[in-house]
Amino acid sequence: MVISMTAIDSGIDTLAPVEGLAITLADGVLSVTIDRPDSLNSLTLPVFVGIADAMEQAARDPRVKVVRLAGAGRGFCSGAGMSADDVAGAGPGDELILAANRVVRAITALPHPVVAVVQGPAAGVGVSMALACDLVLASEKAFFMLAFTKIGLMPDGGASALIAAAVGRMRAMRMALLAERLPAADALACGLISAVYPADDFEAEVDKVVSGLLSGPAVAFAKTKDAINGAALAELDAALQRELEGQSVLLKSHDFREGARAFQERRTANFTDS
Repeated sequence: MVISMTAIDSGIDTLAPVEGLAITLADGVLSVTIDRPDSLNSLTLPVFVGIADAMEQAARDPRVKVVRLAGAGRGFCSGAGMSADDVAGAGPGDELILAANRVVRAITALPHPVVAVVQGPAAGVGVSMALACDLVLASEKAFFMLAFTKIGLMPDGGASALIAAAVGRMRAMRMALLAERLPAADALACGLISAVYPADDFEAEVDKVVSGLLSGPAVAFAKTKDAINGAALAELDAALQRELEGQSVLLKSHDFREGARAFQERRTANFTDS
């Protein structure tokens, strides 16, 4: 993690470095970037914790006005790490789910606007994390995919509430059960995200949005965010708990072990409902 220090040692400046995470604070904008491009920014437990720490500290740091959540390279986030090392060691488990839940709670509770910058694939809990943000800006090359059922799991990170709040029950069910790719243009059309821009103009358009937020009324933004999230995400905490309970069971199943092996071996899983 790279932290741009300023004159005071508080808030963001107290964060410890985390491998795979880059954090900078400049001119009121806190940039939190998942920096694991070789795995399309898959998430490890330390990275989850680092993101949550940054969001929580941002709420206490008077220098922060806007938060920019992004991924390095060509993808936003491919979800929780599913490499052989991840699954054999500190792979998906209750601790990881709790850390993801902490990230989602921190983003939605933060009084400052949080902008998700999705230039490429967003999958699994990466979708949840993006949708927890207040504005989701996507490149035309981006897509969104809840791939959980392909490995014998269910959506988590608040996806069951966040997606349903944005697009309704039927679209949420389709995304969750069929695990289809949803291109950025379709995601915009159904109300899942905030805007889509041509790839060549993407960074410039993101900068325009962030600049507009920086010059806007911070207190009004905070009150607005609290009111809309209070109305639209009243069931978020209950959803996070249900997902934790359900995923905890699924992570111990034969189907998840088979799904993880199939993912690593690049083949279709043979589920046995056990």
